[in-house]
Amino acid sequence: MPTVILTGPPVPGSPLQDELRSLGFDVRPAAGPEDTATALAGVPPQERVAVVDSAFVGHPHALRLALTDPRFDACAVTGAFAVQAGAREALDKAAALVPAGGGPYADRLAAAVESAGTTVQRPELGSLVAAVPEGEAERSEALAAVAAVDDEAVRLRSAVKSRDGFFTTFFISPYSRYIARWCARRGLTPNQVTTASLITALVAAGCAATGERWGYVTAGVLLLVSFVLDCTDGQLARYSLQYSTMGAWLDATFDRAKEYSFYAGLALGAARSGDDVWALALGSMILMTCRHVVDFSFNEANHDATANTSPTAALSGRLDSVGWTVWVRRMIILPIGERWAMIAVLTAVTTPRTVFYALLAGCAFGALYTTAGRVLRSVTRKAKRTDRAARALVDLADSGVLAWTGYPRPTKRPDRAAPWLALGVSVLMTGAALTRDFGDPWLIGTAAAYALFAGAAVSAPLKGPLDWLIPPLFRFGEYVTVLVLAAKSDVPGALPAAFGLVAAVAYHHYDTVYRIRGGSGAPPHWLVRTTGGHEGRVLLTVVLAAVLARDAFPVALTAMAVFVALVVLVESIRFWVSSGAPAVHDEGEPA
Repeated sequence: MPTVILTGPPVPGSPLQDELRSLGFDVRPAAGPEDTATALAGVPPQERVAVVDSAFVGHPHALRLALTDPRFDACAVTGAFAVQAGAREALDKAAALVPAGGGPYADRLAAAVESAGTTVQRPELGSLVAAVPEGEAERSEALAAVAAVDDEAVRLRSAVKSRDGFFTTFFISPYSRYIARWCARRGLTPNQVTTASLITALVAAGCAATGERWGYVTAGVLLLVSFVLDCTDGQLARYSLQYSTMGAWLDATFDRAKEYSFYAGLALGAARSGDDVWALALGSMILMTCRHVVDFSFNEANHDATANTSPTAALSGRLDSVGWTVWVRRMIILPIGERWAMIAVLTAVTTPRTVFYALLAGCAFGALYTTAGRVLRSVTRKAKRTDRAARALVDLADSGVLAWTGYPRPTKRPDRAAPWLALGVSVLMTGAALTRDFGDPWLIGTAAAYALFAGAAVSAPLKGPLDWLIPPLFRFGEYVTVLVLAAKSDVPGALPAAFGLVAAVAYHHYDTVYRIRGGSGAPPHWLVRTTGGHEGRVLLTVVLAAVLARDAFPVALTAMAVFVALVVLVESIRFWVSSGAPAVHDEGEPA
């Protein structure tokens, strides 16, 4: 059980102890700073412990933000300081020294811990109050400030992601936050809501797979319900600060599982009506995944770069100052809210083929818009990228050649031709697959060249202005090659098998992204070696197309899909349920 050490003489009539107990803390008094070290010694080192000034005046949610957020080893507001096991040693040392100076003792402890090298998170309170007043006059003023602000209203507002799409902001969040509060008051967890969202989406995909109009209408409604639940789980996590390692994994991967399962459901439903749209379904998944990898790679390459400014970025900042342009620019890239709303409505009133045509057109425009803007930013800025960013791009590339031979030497000079080499070999591979007959043995030589030159493209540190394009180019080369070969085989089951293979590989790539974003690094080398890397999978697919009979090709693709899915899922589950995985949630741009 977490413990709060309440320092100083109690204040008559103060509700502080009851508020701390309502937050789940065992409250232990300490007469003053000298007794705090003794009290700390009685708290097991693996438990969360907090030091709070007994004269603290503030909102319960201010205390909740400072004392209960599981994402940070140390967190503080005025008069309250909490640490988890990772910062406990630093707190014990600071308490033993009895930090000198004025102000609340909890603040002095936090400053001492921070000066010793431990990062102390200080949440933005906005209109919430957290203070340690001196004297009755200041205390009365602080109490009046607390009474003037509705703690619950602030808590509800803060449950909504600060940056979201137009549809989510204006059509979902106004009521989903209240669903989140309802869930919190009944003891439901974000993981349970996330699972309910996944189940709802899978049922929606099953309804779409019926191929009947009632199934399509029901699927559209259930997809919107799933999206409401998808918004609710994150809002519940923020409302009650129930962040968890498992929640990070579920939240990071289930959105893609839901959306791509729905694509498969639409393709199955269309097949029942005699319309084969598997190529469109797979193309939509490829486009969406490549677009996401563009986002991830660009952000990883630039978020810690120095001298990271450009005229294009400055123009974007000026446009953001004009309110209506912000929403237009968010909508035209078709983020998840707008995208799912479009899919749901079109599913209910049109056909799967129409849904995929609209999806491909809208997402292609969004991808071109965002990619063009990022290319302009990259070529006009003088950013200096870090070794961490270069390594992240190599990991996102998923190169089997590097996994087999070792990673680039960090002292080697960056190769400015790397993105052009990646572009060339990806176009060469997909172009050959498009122009050659299925099973043409010459494709094996092309795939071998692809593997060789793809490895060369990442053989030096990826610090060039456009090197962030390399991972999405490799995704394009691999995924499109599989799509083209499956389509050219012209046998039943080839495209659904290819859909399964790309879905399994895409999960691996998303998993890599969220590990890196969580600060835990990429998957282990053995996993990349076992799954072949992108170039190994391309070469194997081409060889199978050349040596197997056409009727056996879907079976081979299915076997590849099952193997990759099993290996990747087992390792992913092992990682995300381990204690070392980060307890984070995505608060960035809508996917």
